[in-house]
Amino acid sequence: MNSFDVIVVGGGHAGTEAAAVAARRAARVALVTFDARMIGAMSCNPAIGGIGKGHLVREVDAFDGLIARAADAAAIHYRMLNRSKGLAVRGPRIQADRRRYAAAIRAMLASQGNLTIVEGEAAELIVAGDRIAGLVLGDGTSLAAPAVILATGTFLGGRIFRGEERQEGGRVDERAATRLGIQLRALGLPMARLKTGTPPRLDGRTIDWAALLEQPSDVEPWTMSPLTLARTLPQLACAVTRTTAETHAIIRSGLDRSPLFGGDIQGAGPRYCPSIEDKVHRFGDRDGHQIFLEPEGLDDHLVYPNGISTSLPADVQAAMIASIPGLARTRIVTPGYAVEYDYIDPRSLDRTLMLAALPGLFCAGQINGTTGYEEAAGQGLVAGLNAAAYARDLAPVALSRSDSYLGVMIDDLILQGVTEPYRMLTARAEHRLRLRADNAETRLGPIALAAGCVGEERRRHLEERMTERDRLDRRFGERFTASELALRGAPVAQDGARRSVREWLRFDGVDVEMLLPDVRAETDPALLAEAVEDARYAPYLERQAADIEAAAREEAMPLPPALDYARIRGLSNEMVERLSAARPETIGAAGRVRGISPAALSAILLHVKRAA
Repeated sequence: MNSFDVIVVGGGHAGTEAAAVAARRAARVALVTFDARMIGAMSCNPAIGGIGKGHLVREVDAFDGLIARAADAAAIHYRMLNRSKGLAVRGPRIQADRRRYAAAIRAMLASQGNLTIVEGEAAELIVAGDRIAGLVLGDGTSLAAPAVILATGTFLGGRIFRGEERQEGGRVDERAATRLGIQLRALGLPMARLKTGTPPRLDGRTIDWAALLEQPSDVEPWTMSPLTLARTLPQLACAVTRTTAETHAIIRSGLDRSPLFGGDIQGAGPRYCPSIEDKVHRFGDRDGHQIFLEPEGLDDHLVYPNGISTSLPADVQAAMIASIPGLARTRIVTPGYAVEYDYIDPRSLDRTLMLAALPGLFCAGQINGTTGYEEAAGQGLVAGLNAAAYARDLAPVALSRSDSYLGVMIDDLILQGVTEPYRMLTARAEHRLRLRADNAETRLGPIALAAGCVGEERRRHLEERMTERDRLDRRFGERFTASELALRGAPVAQDGARRSVREWLRFDGVDVEMLLPDVRAETDPALLAEAVEDARYAPYLERQAADIEAAAREEAMPLPPALDYARIRGLSNEMVERLSAARPETIGAAGRVRGISPAALSAILLHVKRAA
């Protein structure tokens, strides 16, 4: 029997991050995948990042993760979303060359020590008593390990739908993880079904690009990872078009052949990324829906039409595409389809993403009810960090809502569960000014260093960055009078006050060059921009810090694991059901369970104090 510390099942975004970070924590890792050639494949759209999602990418990168560097290695289009708004809600997003992205992931895994790629089917978990002991492959080979991470994506019980067509699989022409799904259900784990979908892939050579609105790549030279010193690939433009009344009529004519409307698909789909059938049915008053035409690679003629995910029959899809401006003569290379798959109720997980009912078994990605590459990568990072900790008796890494979007996501999942595939949004975070995409390293770099999960290049970068930030903070403490600023062209009132740089930066018309003329030449531009933003919003950040401190005091008050909520007077049956399912560890966590009122919290607190 081959022996490892951690076994990771699945070579997608969750599995690769989990395997890499566990190996960086010195665990001996086996990454099990059906087909090693598909490791790092982008199953759906060729994009990484976006609003909320870009924050996750930067946070994973702060732990020396893979996704941001692979995105830069493959980026053929950069676009900062919400550019007109504040930094807190801006979302860095890139379009990737699919082949180059997967190649970058595979190259990073190949250079990672302590990591073995095992090609085969993950057929059955080995359970010894009440704990995980390893994995059996489809050919009967046994792998031993005290920790297993399931990062199965849409492959667990995966079933593909396109009109009347049906196929077992997690991606088109790829088989499903059927045996493992049967075992998990036999173990009595809380499981249900969700669905996702993908649009048809188009032949870009048959698109009338001249008739469409062009969307160029950003000219500003930002990158996803600070370890990427410059963009390396040529940049391509995307294009924008819209559905029409004719498109909607074609879609409606095919709804009787849609598995979504015929009852064949039982799982709920993502609310924030619905199929075009859902859009037309639910928003019948709309005269059109936007479509972004996204090239899939420099050497690839395929184009991804973002916004028209569908499981309609192939002939209906062809008529639909032909009705869209710019696509009248466009050829479909691969028709779109929907995938329904198994997931485990994430309320059965703890903060490390381990199943409480089966110690040693961790879950990451779509198996936890989420959607998106970025959410999967973030969960893979957290599961990998903690599976290595579990196997090697290291300190676990638990992130909070106040320090990261990763912490927000984990907290949402394990407390609220999901009724549809979970997608990260900036609106989910209470402390958005603090949790910006541009300051992820400042927030999480020290945690990553303490966890021992970064390589030498990243360690040097983080240490140099922390030293540079300390120097900037000292310089921002330098003080100037209003008269001195007026001589430098600043439109400030002559009130005789002497203020620090960070205080002056809160005044309209005052920029850092007026205060410290030499600072831009001697400082990394991204770090300087972060420090300026922190200075301008310092009063609000200080107020948030006070709120976080108060919440931490509340959060620290533990609740008994076996607390019987049905015995607490004043709780409705619905509250009892939700609290019993979520099993919050503290009074603060109980307050974040959906539908729990302040009065209910007071009742819980009083009951616990009386029982103590």
